[in-house]
Amino acid sequence: MKWKEQLLNLTPYQPGKSIDQVKKEYSLDKIVKLASNENPFGCSEKVLFTMNQSPSFFALYPDGYASELRSVLAGHLSIQEDQLIFGNGSDEIIQMISRALLSPETNTVMAAPTFPQYRHNAVIEGAQIREIPLVNGEHDLDGMLAAIDENTAVVWVCNPNNPTGNYIKEPALLSFLHKVPRDVLVVLDEAYYEYVVAEDYCNSLDLIQKYENLIVLRTFSKIYGLASLRVGYGIADPQTIKALEPVREPFNVNKFAQASAAAAIEDQNFIEECRRKNREGLEQFYAFCEEYGLEYYPSQGNFILINFNADSNEVFQFLLEKGFIVRSGKALGFQGYVRVTVGSKEQNDGVLDAMGQYLAKQAAAL
Repeated sequence: MKWKEQLLNLTPYQPGKSIDQVKKEYSLDKIVKLASNENPFGCSEKVLFTMNQSPSFFALYPDGYASELRSVLAGHLSIQEDQLIFGNGSDEIIQMISRALLSPETNTVMAAPTFPQYRHNAVIEGAQIREIPLVNGEHDLDGMLAAIDENTAVVWVCNPNNPTGNYIKEPALLSFLHKVPRDVLVVLDEAYYEYVVAEDYCNSLDLIQKYENLIVLRTFSKIYGLASLRVGYGIADPQTIKALEPVREPFNVNKFAQASAAAAIEDQNFIEECRRKNREGLEQFYAFCEEYGLEYYPSQGNFILINFNADSNEVFQFLLEKGFIVRSGKALGFQGYVRVTVGSKEQNDGVLDAMGQYLAKQAAAL
């Protein structure tokens, strides 16, 4: 079979070890997973009620237009229903955009390191990839602008950025969007939007009316606590949505995911509480880093990237054997760092205690 050449050396996404795997491998009774930026507080009780009440029409296809979810979400965001497109997670919308716009004749611009699925999908489509290194963990917007030419089809902007947690301030983002050619699609990935508390973070929905070449991506996988149900969405000018719809797989968001996401939107008190607890958790990590003199990136997400000045995999392994699954920075492009999801206070206390043990072990070895 004649596979695409670019697939032959492309590594598929490698999920981290599951809780059950770690329990079995290290004979541990309790595992705390702080690797995938999931919500440690789960989801709204309104979602659980909806799931229990949903009739079990397993033999029927879901609503391919996601009508109820579309209506509820459009009302919540104060936008028109035809400005929305839904995906099996925002990952699928990234795939849709790549499939619709990228080819061997085009190039795409992104930061590095950033969310790896931008690059992954560009490789599949055979597009030229122009990666612009971060500066102090932040997007080099001037460098990204300089990389755009007549063959550029898509520019990816992760805000806040994963894995650093840095965000782009409103004046810088506005200046950037003004300078990007109107025939280049800007994808503003706001997966962690609901966690942001910075006052100078831009309200991207206000920009969609002005910039027809802008699409904003958001998800129910993070603060809404619905990662297993896979619901993401894009917001853009109706003509952009219309152009993308033929790429979308039919019935791509299942019935229970649609109902759960609609219920989740109705409980903004839960979202506010999760945002507050996340900030308190980040302060726990900041205080720990300050105490031990560790460099870190202040985060507007629900994770923090910490520099241990050691082998990332070694830190990861030490914490794993203590029952805490985090993410090695080596795989993220940050050797010496680990990325940790902010958990509950109890979970944070536990992983910070384990980190302290690691640092004590390192100090004793000197």
